[in-house]
Amino acid sequence: MSTVFDRVRQILVDLLGVNETQIVPATSFTELSVDSLDLVEIVIRIEDEFAGEYESGGKKFEISDEQAKNIATVNDAVAYLKSMGLEDR
Repeated sequence: MSTVFDRVRQILVDLLGVNETQIVPATSFTELSVDSLDLVEIVIRIEDEFAGEYESGGKKFEISDEQAKNIATVNDAVAYLKSMGLEDR
């Protein structure tokens, strides 16, 4: 079973080149030395990863800049995705 957390963690491992053991739900993006450009790339990769599973009347899955500002930890990202109806698979 692939969880939302596992998938977000893999995005961060691939993008940032960190070891997956460094990433737990409470890990902040600051701890991972994520800068604003990294955050934009993380958001894009999350949108791409979960786009096919999001259903909202034909609307494209998108994380707004305002929503992205509220995501400071891995758990924030997972909680946001789950609040949008995305589930572990």
